This record gives sequence, C-alpha cells and structure tokens, in this order.
Amino acid sequence: MKLEDRMSRSIKQRAGVVVLRSDFADMASDSQIGRVLARFVDDGMLVRVSKGAFAKTRINKFTGKPTPAGTLEMIAAELFRKLKISVKPSALAAEYSSGKSTQIPMGATVSTGSRRITRKVTVGSSTLTYEKDLRRTEV
Repeated sequence: MKLEDRMSRSIKQRAGVVVLRSDFADMASDSQIGRVLARFVDDGMLVRVSKGAFAKTRINKFTGKPTPAGTLEMIAAELFRKLKISVKPSALAAEYSSGKSTQIPMGATVSTGSRRITRKVTVGSSTLTYEKDLRRTEV
C-alpha cells in the first residue's frame, strides 16, 4: 500500500480535526511525509494552520470550495491539547462567560499564563493572539 493511501486512511479515521506532522513519524521519512502533506493541502484535503499542524477540511456548501472543518477557537484548542500546552480563555472571554460583561470578545485570544508562546495559529484570515496573565497568585 502506498504511503499516500496509508496517510489518507489514517487522517480519515481520526476523530479530531487537527493532524500533526509528528503523527506520521513512524510511517516514512520526514521529507516523504512533507511531500504527501503538501499534496493533501494542494488537493484541499487538509489546510495548514501552523508549523507542522494541519486541519481537516469540508466542502463549503455556498462556494463549493474546501474550508477548515472547524472554527479557529476549536482548532486552536485541539492543537494545544495535542501539544500538551495549557491555555485558558482570555480575560475578556472569561468576563463574558461569567456574566461580568455583556461585550462579546471579537478576536480569538487565549491566555498563556506566565508561559511565552510564539506559535502562529492561522485559520483562513483569522490569527490567534496571546495574552499573558499578569495577575500573580500570591500564597
């Protein structure tokens, strides 16, 4: 069975939307995996959201073109969960969720705590932004 077929079957059987390049490390060399993933992106089966991270696509019923199979927030949450990076909702999102504010946060922002994250996560024209949690927990 060809590498492309094995990777395609593996992607289709996954429950989540996010696919990491490292998920295929045991199938072939890095350059072979990179070529197949680039072909999947060109064919519209996947869309690149970050370095080494891809999202499954679905066909948009209005345009007929492939679009990511989830929102930026959903894809970013799954990506950080797979990378074992803990992030929390931004301060504005937390205030809106708790009822302290009625203003709906417009941009996709997550709080990284005291951790510095530089990974750029982009879905379509939307990019995830980070905010540091400046409140210190004193004991």
